Order: sequence, then structure tokens, then C-alpha cells
Amino acid sequence: MSETATIEIINPLQFTGWDKLLQTQPESTFFHSSHWARVLYATYGYTPLYFAVRDNDKLSDLVPIMEIDSFLTGKRGVSLPFTDFCQPIINDILRADKFWNTIREYGEKADWKYIEIRGGDGLNQNIPVSSWCYEHIIILSQGMQHVYNNFCDSHKRNIRKAQKVGVEVAVCDSLESMKDFYRLNVITRKRHGLPPQPFSFFKNIHQFVIKQKHGLLLIARHHGKAIAGALCFHFGDKAIYKYAASDKRCQHLRANNLVIWKALEHYSWHGFCSFNLGRTEQDHTGLRQFKTGWGAKETTVNYYRYFFQHKNITNAPAVAGWYTSFFNKLPAPILKIIGMICYRHIG
Repeated sequence: MSETATIEIINPLQFTGWDKLLQTQPESTFFHSSHWARVLYATYGYTPLYFAVRDNDKLSDLVPIMEIDSFLTGKRGVSLPFTDFCQPIINDILRADKFWNTIREYGEKADWKYIEIRGGDGLNQNIPVSSWCYEHIIILSQGMQHVYNNFCDSHKRNIRKAQKVGVEVAVCDSLESMKDFYRLNVITRKRHGLPPQPFSFFKNIHQFVIKQKHGLLLIARHHGKAIAGALCFHFGDKAIYKYAASDKRCQHLRANNLVIWKALEHYSWHGFCSFNLGRTEQDHTGLRQFKTGWGAKETTVNYYRYFFQHKNITNAPAVAGWYTSFFNKLPAPILKIIGMICYRHIG
């Protein structure tokens, strides 16, 4: 990016060849792609504003933003909604300020309440962190045997147990299988005290990701009944384990372990270099131990939230709270309605 390089605002849904251009940038992930943008737009109507610099038919720099305009929660720019992390791609750290100022000036004119960047190491080193989480990455490039050798003993035992009791995991692409996953997702979200995302969200993932071969839908069955599942997304040589769901009544069958094993096998066989186990909150010690048990490398991801009224970075509110125990007591049909109404405004 030269001193005179122009920062464009691109809509990847209207830009012909966006994903081909994105492939010229080795730091890009699925979350930077048009496939994820299309899911968010089709489900919630968010406006894609991808601040980018092109250099000789290659993508040099990129900060994807979705504009959320809600009468309940205000108007703001988020990079990106319902996304674990979306690292800004800035080739020259000395020019990161130019990107930040361009986005901030746009947001001020658009009357945004705030800007949120999820994974901002390289956007502006002078901006303090508002919150952070963990991510866990398994390196696949050394082969499946090496990956398996790094599993903790309990994960190896649980994989063998699931296989022994007859759990079978299949890669699926039918809408009926997505409905099975959604049913499990509703059960899981209720257990965690949260409403599920609307089925339209998963239907759009099926249409724009799974059917287009940019993700995996894995379903574990026991005696023909779906008891666990996962949604993985991929772009280039990187994959991410985005959503997992299961029926706790079948937890003793250890289907979740077998699902992850099958996902790792698939991506290793297809030449992928890494498998990201997704975001983990700071206080989820058990989940951190579960993920590191797969031999994953643990790192932290910084979040930033800049409020225009105060012209500073402010700590983001905690995700969990008193309402989790309240939601946990509600019946699933009510939680579905709440999710269908509220998620558009949460982003």
C-alpha cells in the first residue's frame, strides 16, 4: 500500500470475483469471504462495508465492516457480527492509522453509535483493548498421525468409546440434516441459558455455505437418531469449528469427541493447514481444557469498541449475565421466538 493508495468501500456481494481477489491475501479467512457476508445479509439485512486497498489485482489491506441499524440498539459498525474474530489485514502497520481514521470518519458521518473490531492487532497499536477472548488452533500440516499423537488421553479414550458403542458421524449436505442440527442447537442453547439463532440463519448457512462446498455439516447418530453435530467453515487452507450442538442425555456416548475427530480427519486429508476451534470466553476454564486437550495452541484475541460520544474505547458488556438462568427456565418454543426477534438487534 503506497502513500497515495486509495481505500475503497466494497460490497463483496456486488463485487464480481471478490473471493478470487481474497485468495490473493494469505491472511484471509472464511469470515472475510462473501459466503459469510451473504449469510449475515440474507438473515439480518446488515449492510456490508468492506474497507479495502487493491494493488495490481491483489488485495493489499482489508477491514470488513457490517453496518447494523437497529431502533433498539442503535446504529453501529461491527467487524463482524456473530463472528468469533475477523482480524484486520493491514500489510504496513505504519499505515494502519489511515485505515482507522477512514473508518472512524465514515462512522461519524453515518451517525454510528460505536465501532467494534474483533481482532484488532494491527489496526491501531495505540488503542487500548476493550475485551479479549481465547482462540485455539490445531496445526494440521504435519499429518493426521502427528495431530492424533497430541491428543490428551481422555480424548483418545472418548473417541474409541464412541466408536465402540456404535456412534456414526457423517458429512451431510441436506436441509433435513440441517434441521437435525438446528434441533440440537436449540437444546444446547437452552442448556446454556441463551435463545437460539433463528432457523433462517442456519437455512442460509446451508444454502450459501454448505451447498456451495465452503463448509462441513457433521451429524453424529446413534441407532439412527441425531445426537450431536457441528458446523465447520473453510476458506483457502484454513478451517474453523464454528458451531457445535448436542443432546446432553447422550453425553455418555462421547459423540462430540468423535465429531471433532472426523472433522480433523476430513480437513487433514484435504490438505488444510489449520483447524481453529473458535472463541472461548475468559472464564470458561473447562472449555479451554477441552480445546487444549486436542493439542491446540492457545492464543488471545483482542476486541475494541470505540464510542463516538466519548471518543474513546470502552469495555464491552459481558455476554453472560443474570438472564442466562432466566432463559434456561423458558420452554424451547418461547426461546425460538425470542431469538427470531432479538438477534437482528444484537449483532
